[in-house]
Amino acid sequence: MHIANEPANQPEVLALIEQLDAYQKPLYPAESHHGIDVAILSQPNVIFAVARDASGHAVACGAIVIEPAYGELKRMFTLPSHRGKGIARSLVQWLEAQAQARGCHLFMLETGYLQTEAISLYERLGYSRRGPFDPYTDDPNSVFMLKSAADPFR
Repeated sequence: MHIANEPANQPEVLALIEQLDAYQKPLYPAESHHGIDVAILSQPNVIFAVARDASGHAVACGAIVIEPAYGELKRMFTLPSHRGKGIARSLVQWLEAQAQARGCHLFMLETGYLQTEAISLYERLGYSRRGPFDPYTDDPNSVFMLKSAADPFR
């Protein structure tokens, strides 16, 4: 597996994002969908990465949007056929390392409460639950999480 910064607007990567949206849209009402537009993924404050298998096929993607006070993990998705292989873990760790290299040491995320595998992964990676953070408001369909890279207990 190879992880690298890549543009999100590639057909193979757009297909991953479309699969993510197709998976999430039936799970939650429209007001609980908090994905970001693909165009934002090419902004200078965004680290967008793609994981590719040994054949060069895109199998996972994710982003960290670096805000002044924190980095927000967004658009994480791994093809179902490639889950359970440590790809998502490696991708999150890679994104965090890239963000830390830019001076970002606090990470937050929002995910749906029905995405128990994702929540478990984030908890294993040191994220803990917290309340909503700006720009979010309290949403019973959302789980908000936080991780400090400077935390000596992680």
